[in-house]
Amino acid sequence: MALTLADMVGFLLPEMSVRLVGDPEMLIERLAPLEHAKAGELSFLSHPKYAPKLATSEAGCVIVSPAAQAAAQLRGACLVVDDPYYCFARLTQFWKRSHQLLAPAVIHHLACIDPLAQIATGVSVAAFVCIGPGARIASGARIAEHCVIGANASVGVDSRLSARVTLADGCSIGERCIIHPGVVIGADGFGFAQHQGHWEKIEQLGAVRIGNDVEIGANSCIDRGALQDTVIEDGVKLDNLVQIGHNVHVGKHTAMAGCAGVAGSARIGAHCTIGGGAVVLGHLTLADNVHVSAASVVTRSIFKPGMYTGFFPIDDNAAWEKNAVTLKQLHKLRDRLRLVEKSSLHSTENKVKKS
Repeated sequence: MALTLADMVGFLLPEMSVRLVGDPEMLIERLAPLEHAKAGELSFLSHPKYAPKLATSEAGCVIVSPAAQAAAQLRGACLVVDDPYYCFARLTQFWKRSHQLLAPAVIHHLACIDPLAQIATGVSVAAFVCIGPGARIASGARIAEHCVIGANASVGVDSRLSARVTLADGCSIGERCIIHPGVVIGADGFGFAQHQGHWEKIEQLGAVRIGNDVEIGANSCIDRGALQDTVIEDGVKLDNLVQIGHNVHVGKHTAMAGCAGVAGSARIGAHCTIGGGAVVLGHLTLADNVHVSAASVVTRSIFKPGMYTGFFPIDDNAAWEKNAVTLKQLHKLRDRLRLVEKSSLHSTENKVKKS
């Protein structure tokens, strides 16, 4: 089903200023990358380095900034906005909403729902879902196949749980959240006390509290707290295979890429980004607006906003081994340098005294 440019502008106008150059009745059949877009397709230009592709693009319409409007007009229709990438993101949501065929909200007869669970109107529960006693599912929520909602857990308004999500006892998900397949929320944190050569389990008595508008990628795990709750604040975005340890607190609108890991009791500020494969050690604090590069290991608290990187650059193996050996000798080289500096200082002082 094609949409007109007028449809799209009408969707965008309540929240942003949009100037349409071209025919408002132009039909858009697809959203596409700038270099591959054809007539009848909509694309966007968000970074000046891709400007050369604009002139050769066959896109029916391109979303551009005011700075690129003149160049965009030379080739055809355009939507002029202050932030083209944000505009494109919003239009992808509008496109999906316009084309998605949602099945009516029904409770499948093969779902297992405890009589003490509270299911609001307009909730969809698929086959083989298990919902425990005291659980609360708010209106508009959709629970896909094989999900498990534990006792006294709660799911907020319009949140969507994909297949095989586990929300353990006492844990909560806010409103409009998107939880992808295989996510586990509320497994026990990794807590053990060593005693006489064996490990004694520390029961994890806290829960997990997830705010509104959170998205959690496939097969990610968020552990329940030991005594206090693990907290994921509003607007947080987690990629696939992210591990959040017990008692971690993640601030609003922070994003973590795939395979990132945060160890227990760390506190991550708001508007942070954690690159793929990066690790934050336990009991550390990251201030608001801290950005950690991919594959970095954060070994100390960071109290100043900025970009931080901590990994050894890749090299051919022979060179890497030589550099690794050199790194091991750095402390000895440091001590030798200090002796040389100390000797040089004494020599200079003696010369001054003699003069």
